[in-house]
Amino acid sequence: MLFHSSLRKELARSFGATLVVLVTIVMTMMLIRTLGLATKGSVNPSDVMLVMGYTVMGQLPTILSLSLFIAIVGTLSRMYQDSEVVIWFAAGRGLAGFIGPLMRFAWPVLVVIAVLALGVWPWANQQSQDLRDRYQQRGDLERIAPGQFQESSGGTRVFFIDKETAGGTTGSNVFISINEKGKQSITSARTGRVQTINDSQFLMLQNGQRLDTTNDKPELRVSEFEEYGTQVGSNALGSQDSAPTKTRSTLTLLRDPTPINLGELAWRIGLALAAFNFVVLAIAVSSVNPRAGRSGNLIFALFSFVVYFNLLNLGQSWVASGRVGFGVLLLGLHGGILALALLWLAKRHNNWSVMNLLRRRHPHGVTA
Repeated sequence: MLFHSSLRKELARSFGATLVVLVTIVMTMMLIRTLGLATKGSVNPSDVMLVMGYTVMGQLPTILSLSLFIAIVGTLSRMYQDSEVVIWFAAGRGLAGFIGPLMRFAWPVLVVIAVLALGVWPWANQQSQDLRDRYQQRGDLERIAPGQFQESSGGTRVFFIDKETAGGTTGSNVFISINEKGKQSITSARTGRVQTINDSQFLMLQNGQRLDTTNDKPELRVSEFEEYGTQVGSNALGSQDSAPTKTRSTLTLLRDPTPINLGELAWRIGLALAAFNFVVLAIAVSSVNPRAGRSGNLIFALFSFVVYFNLLNLGQSWVASGRVGFGVLLLGLHGGILALALLWLAKRHNNWSVMNLLRRRHPHGVTA
C-alpha cells in the first residue's frame, strides 16, 4: 500500500541518518575515553582500537533503541507539521493505523537489539576485559623502556634498565626500588633476565647488591649477591568466578540466579522490552502543532529516553540488592510504561478529553 511504503521509506532514511550520527558521536567519546585509559596505563596503546570497537559494540543496543525512537518521532512529527497526517486521517486512517507499518519496519531492529543485549553485550565486555587483564598482568619488566624509570602496576616498585636485548628478556644495569609494608629496598645489578616459574614471572639478577631499610628504625643492611630473583608479574588470568557480572553470558546468569546476576539479566532483557515500548511511545508523543516547530517533540523524546534508561539502571541495582524481585521489575516497569503508552495512544486515537466526556454525560438541552 502507498501508506505503508511511503512511511517505511521515510523511516528507513531517518533511521539510517540518525544511526550514523549517533555511532559517530559514541565512537568519538569512546576513543577519547580509551585514549585516557591508555595514558593511565590501564589499556595497551596498541589495543586502543580493539577496546574502542568492543565498547561501541556493547553500546549498540542502546544506540539502536535511541535511533529507532528518534526516527519514529521525527518522521511522524514531520508528517504532522506538513499536514500529511490530517490527509491520512481524512482517508480513514486513524492513529492506531500507524502501529502496523511501524512494527513491520521495527521488528528486525528489535530482534537485533535483543540479540545484541543477550549475546553480544557480555561477549564484547569479556573481550575488552581480557585485553585489559592481559595488559595489567604482564610482567613489570615489560612495562618499561630502556633508559626510562617506570613505576610498576601496584605503584610500589620503580624499575630502570639501561639496555636490553632484542627479545626483551635480558637487560644490563638494572635498578629496582621497592617500598612496601614500611620497608624500602634498593637493588642494583649488572645484568638481569626474565624467567617464568610456575606461571609467575621472575627477574633473575646477577652480580649486584641490595640495600634494605625500615621506615621506623635507623637500620641499614647491605648485601651482595651473585644471583638474586624477584617476582615481577604473573601470567595467570583471573578466575571466571571473580569476573564482572557484565562479562558473564546470559546462560550463566540463568544457571546461577543470584540477586546480582538477576539484576544484570533484568537489565539485558529490559533493553529489548524498552525498545519495543519506545515504538508504541513514539506514536503517542509525536503529535505536533503544524504552526510550531518539531524541536519540542524531539526534546521531550530525548528526555523520555533518558528517564527510561535511568529507571533501567535503578531497577538493576534494586534487583541486585534484593529490594525488588526480578519479575516485579519487568512487569512493573516495562508493563507499566507499555500500559501508559497504550492508554495515551488510545486517548489520542479516540480524541478523548475531559470536555468531550462531560458533554456526553450532560448533553445540552434544546433551547426555544
